[in-house]
Amino acid sequence: MEQKTSTQSVEVPSVPLFERYAIIQTGGKQYQVIEGKTVAIEKVDGEPGTKLEFSEVLLCKMGPGEIEIGQPFLERKVKASIVKQMRAPKVIVFKFKRRKKSRVKKGHRQPVTVIRIESI
Repeated sequence: MEQKTSTQSVEVPSVPLFERYAIIQTGGKQYQVIEGKTVAIEKVDGEPGTKLEFSEVLLCKMGPGEIEIGQPFLERKVKASIVKQMRAPKVIVFKFKRRKKSRVKKGHRQPVTVIRIESI
């Protein structure tokens, strides 16, 4: 018996490659930021329109082949402005103990700050 193998061409979706981006650290988390884009980060005090400066820059890509990696941080600063203060979607916490009729359902909404990156 002859086995036939068929080869199918599968299209792999293209991943967008950004020429300029940076990775910053704030609120104990790391975020990839691109000029002109908005990012929701952990809450930072301030009113909408307030200017922010992030000095904990871990990595910066300025063009093809131009990558700076900090040891642990770079001297560069990322400038941003606050767009709005809001709360993230609700997370449900459900605690349950079997055979004890013990059930506790709680919800939590984490406060976040939406920022717009102005310059890297």
